[in-house]
Parts: sequence; C-alpha cells; structure tokens
Amino acid sequence: MRATIRNLVPDATESIRYGIAAFHVDQPLVYIAGFKDHVSLFPTASGVRTFKKELKEFKMSTGTIQFPLDQPLPLDLIERIVLFRAKEIGAKSHKKLK
Repeated sequence: MRATIRNLVPDATESIRYGIAAFHVDQPLVYIAGFKDHVSLFPTASGVRTFKKELKEFKMSTGTIQFPLDQPLPLDLIERIVLFRAKEIGAKSHKKLK
C-alpha cells in the first residue's frame, strides 16, 4: 500500500502522526496502519463516503477502511481512492483519476 501511495503521489511527505504512517501534501492525503488481522487506510471521511459502494465488502467507519490480511489488497481500488484524495487536496499525481 505504501509503495502504491508513493508511486502515485511522489511529492507527498511521509511522517508519523497519531502513531501511524501519514502522507501529506500541505494537508493530509491519507494515513495507513497495520494491525493484527488487517491493514487500514484512512482516506478521511470524504474518501470513504465517495467509494462506499465499492467498499461494501470491507469493514469501514467514518474515515477508515479495514483490509483483511488473509485477502489480497485491492490495489486498483486503493489507487483510485488515493488519486481522489490527491485531486481533492490539489496535489500533483503521476496518474489522473478516471
């Protein structure tokens, strides 16, 4: 997931915020974290809301998506979410959201 984010938005700054990996381009882009049974993507509430129908098979909360460790990551969906967030905050990305 980290490599996908770095590839899509290479200007994003990485840091640790709230104890998890954060990606920023003047403002928060996304956050990621690993847990015992899942990895989470935190694309803010707008990122979850916009892709809610496509995310119905995953556990979600207002700003968080949980991807189980026993399943392949849906990198195409993660890519679209990251591109959406990049566009939303005005960040440059290597790809354009379709």
